[in-house]
Amino acid sequence: MRTTARVRRVRDGRLEFSKEWLQLRNPHAPIEVLTEEQVETIHDASMSVLEDVGMRIQDEETRNFFASAGFSVDHATELVVFDREGLLALVAKAPPVVTVRGRDPAKKLFMGQGQVAFTAVSGPPFVSDLDHGRRAGTFRDQENFLKMTHMTDVLQIEGGTSVEAQDLPADTRYLDFYLACCKISDKPWKPLTIGRHRARDAIEMAKIWYGEDEDSLAANPVFFVNTNTNTPLVLDGEIAQGVIEYARLGQVVCVTPFGLAGAMAPATVAGALVMQNAETLACCALTQIIRPGCPYIYGGFICNADMKTGSPAFGTPEFTLGAQATGQMARRYGLPWRSSNVNASNAPDAQAAYESMMSLWGALTGHASVFNHGAGWLEGGLVGSYEKFILDIEMVRMMCAWMTPLTVNADTIGLDSIKEVGPGGHFFGTAHTLARYENAFYKPLVSDWSNFENWQDKGSPDAARRANGIWKQMVNEYEAPAIDPAVIEQLEDYVARRKIEIEALR
Repeated sequence: MRTTARVRRVRDGRLEFSKEWLQLRNPHAPIEVLTEEQVETIHDASMSVLEDVGMRIQDEETRNFFASAGFSVDHATELVVFDREGLLALVAKAPPVVTVRGRDPAKKLFMGQGQVAFTAVSGPPFVSDLDHGRRAGTFRDQENFLKMTHMTDVLQIEGGTSVEAQDLPADTRYLDFYLACCKISDKPWKPLTIGRHRARDAIEMAKIWYGEDEDSLAANPVFFVNTNTNTPLVLDGEIAQGVIEYARLGQVVCVTPFGLAGAMAPATVAGALVMQNAETLACCALTQIIRPGCPYIYGGFICNADMKTGSPAFGTPEFTLGAQATGQMARRYGLPWRSSNVNASNAPDAQAAYESMMSLWGALTGHASVFNHGAGWLEGGLVGSYEKFILDIEMVRMMCAWMTPLTVNADTIGLDSIKEVGPGGHFFGTAHTLARYENAFYKPLVSDWSNFENWQDKGSPDAARRANGIWKQMVNEYEAPAIDPAVIEQLEDYVARRKIEIEALR
């Protein structure tokens, strides 16, 4: 399996993007910031939360599932109280490695036990670029983000509405998004989880897109879906209905608490870890009641509130520690886990970069299995930024290069070359260097390594300005993957029919 991402410059200085499919594997040992005793302390505390407080489950069908598994349910208060033995027995049914595939059979991913994937940003209502500034997202923007995701090898999964298409009707635009995913890329895509009908439409369209029945889709999952609890300790009714539909079909489900320390969780990383652990394990148990062995990804997202304003802060040291600790908790239960590439900056600037690098570093050293919001997140998730998308691709590519194991042998050491050069010489012209110079080291996508004078002659462009040119090139050079026109026609007919049905209910 390849673990490096490539890009090269052709003669006119333009970029040629790699079209290879990457299955990334993290070969490094995870950083563990918790002792074994601390892991067990967090585990015990989260079990006490579920036993003594419980969760409010705002959907009767979901409460009935929990009741059928022997948990205590009070329909009047919507509370479900769990016993730890029953809960952990269910969690143990979830597999340690999950898979998801695209329409291209070669584009299949493994997530868990060191194997990792990246998605694009998911769901911002606004979009920004250096040419037009911050504005409401449109369907054209949504298509552009899909094209850029398809064009890069370090994003293996579409993000799930990289930006909201606010120029389309709110109740049916998810159908336009699903159709765009099918037309624009053959990579896996992330459907929506809010409401049973959105899940069912994704499943029906997947049956057309893959040309398979539900049994085949269940045996070889095509969707990775991520959704959220309403921390603290609430599972929304429509979210629960979406989880039920995907779990019934054996798709990869991830439910992520929003562990905002100081607001939605206690004002400590430890307290946020307890809340997160309790909520995501309860949701894991739900998927296993519905379909034992359903692939489940432990949802991890711990950040802290800015205690001056109450706003979320991302890419902080607490986020890094929380990610590393989350990895330990997920491994305690044998589950793959998700993290995010996030920042709180309002511009694709230095703050955006260093906060995102803190996010990436903490999660990768904690052995995250999949990254939501891998590229494009800005302004605390309110904005999908074209330039930040490209800057993130650079950072993810650098992390991919870091995940490429070092090769140490007689050939790479080059002892004969060292003896040939001797004291005071240089290695530019040695046979060892000439055999390797073209691909010896990481080649940047955005970074400019020229000297000051050459950089100044080019107009002194900063990283954001260079990223602006790159995303435009990606969109302009996009080529759609081959797909049978008859399949597209079936999908378009399905979407048109569903829009009529939904519009009739207005």
